[in-house]
Amino acid sequence: MKKLSVVVPVYFNEGSLHVLFHELLDVERGLHELEVELELIFVDDGSGDGSFGELVKIKAHRPATRLIKLSRNFGAVHASKTGLQFVSGDGFVILAADLQDPPSLILDMARRWLAGSKFVTCVREKRTDPILSTLYAKIYYRLLRLLVVKNYPDGGYDLALMDKVMLPHMQSSGKNINPLVFAFWLGFKPDVIPYERQKRIHGKSRWTFTKKLKFFLDTMLGFSIVPLRIISVIGMVVSAASLAFVVFVVINGILGRYDVPGFATLASIISFLLGLVICMLGVIGEYIWRIFDEINRRPEAVIDEIH
Repeated sequence: MKKLSVVVPVYFNEGSLHVLFHELLDVERGLHELEVELELIFVDDGSGDGSFGELVKIKAHRPATRLIKLSRNFGAVHASKTGLQFVSGDGFVILAADLQDPPSLILDMARRWLAGSKFVTCVREKRTDPILSTLYAKIYYRLLRLLVVKNYPDGGYDLALMDKVMLPHMQSSGKNINPLVFAFWLGFKPDVIPYERQKRIHGKSRWTFTKKLKFFLDTMLGFSIVPLRIISVIGMVVSAASLAFVVFVVINGILGRYDVPGFATLASIISFLLGLVICMLGVIGEYIWRIFDEINRRPEAVIDEIH
């Protein structure tokens, strides 16, 4: 019998865990009909509410469930990768605990996996998120398709079933790598299941603007050299424009038509160029930081307890 591992990162999800667990029990019954065993792995990412207490209750109800408690909050990506270290199944899924991605989709993905697909994705066709979140998502995915992966799904995806052949790559990916883009980048042809992302009804999203911005930078800088090439192009354009201006000044000086520019004009040009240089150094610094973060041997997450 094949085994399917489901990794669930948990962070302030006390209100949804009871419902999630019962839906996963329904999924487990469905998987048994497909002759697939379910492995459940919950990772508490330093929740400050009663999430771990709910997980202990789940463990008491289903002893085969694996519980991992991190020493503090390290972020959903690192919590998920910690859970992947304990996966023993023939396939695996990372499932959010907020119920916006219906657990019932696991059965649809499992059927396609059993039919031979190694990478099954659930692509969002619609979403009921707040307007600002929806707008951010549209801009993010448009830039992602433009600069990183041209055939990435328009609406993106959060839920996917991956065959065990992808597991070593996912476990050893970089600290600041977007795992969803990385999985897509590996090259396995995705088998797509369209769905509508549900409205969040349990708890409050902890996916803040700061975390979204970091995720955006990790994606763009972790998979693309385009930002550095944009810097090079801007540098060449500015240099060409400066050279043209120098030629203009010299010619006008020779012809006696040269007027000394005013202080305001000169100050504006210098301020603009200095701002441009600082932005360029910032982009380069982001790349350098990611190199340093990969080699400084700092763990991605620290496990406090394993049950």
